[in-house]
Amino acid sequence: MDTLHQIISPDFLLRNSLYTSVLIGLACPLVGVFLVMRRLVFMGVALPQISSTGVAIALSLPLWMGVKLDHHASQSVHTLAFAGSMVFSLGAILILAVLERRGRGQPEGRLGTAYVVASALSILLLAKNPYGEIGWLDMLKGEVITISNFDLTLTAAALALVVATLGLFHKELLLVSFDREMALTLHKRVVFWDVLLYVLIGLTVSMAVLSVGPLIAFGFLLIPALTAHAVARTMHGFTILASLIGGATAFLGFCIAYGLDVPVGPTDVVLLGLLYAIVWGAARFMRKCAAP
Repeated sequence: MDTLHQIISPDFLLRNSLYTSVLIGLACPLVGVFLVMRRLVFMGVALPQISSTGVAIALSLPLWMGVKLDHHASQSVHTLAFAGSMVFSLGAILILAVLERRGRGQPEGRLGTAYVVASALSILLLAKNPYGEIGWLDMLKGEVITISNFDLTLTAAALALVVATLGLFHKELLLVSFDREMALTLHKRVVFWDVLLYVLIGLTVSMAVLSVGPLIAFGFLLIPALTAHAVARTMHGFTILASLIGGATAFLGFCIAYGLDVPVGPTDVVLLGLLYAIVWGAARFMRKCAAP
């Protein structure tokens, strides 16, 4: 109870980290449901790591060009990292989506290779980069320690844009994702809505990776959506439940991590995994009981 009182206090030192974690927990599942509906779960695994590679390369560019970055200019560093993350996220999702649609090669092997290579490349680049000491290596391990007011504001604004766009065009995006043939029959601009959805996914992944790292981004993209999918009966309920699961788990995970003095990222992901296992097992048991 004392830990909870400290965390909800307005003077809590890590309040920005808490707010950011909850924002990511609420927003990531909203795009994660589309990855689940489109059966692009493996893409949700690879994208956060590819995005982190974009961060690593962007932070390495000044070093390769002989330009010195000011370690105290956090806004400049963050802007540079965001550009790299966004370029790699959007490029990767568009390329992978096109290959997926054309059915070329083995998608699981392609995504698995992208994930492994991106993971190794990110660590190698940042390990030999003095700017990696700013905190990106901790971020890649899921350490959510200090987040500035600028970072919190940027994350909140970007995720608010994503949520507003999803809400405004939810029917169109849902139709294209759930019943593509019907969308074509109704003469919907399928390619346009596909690209818009990919941009929203890329923006969400980029902001999540920059704010809390690829580990938490991956966890909140997919596990809440998979958990909600096991029990939801309608698409509206599926979306809302996934977001609520993500937000509640982010808050609870932060409380547990703070109380036990352990990393937030792994704590959140373990909680999500446990919840998924419990809900999936309970849903399976209920279906067996209801069967004649």
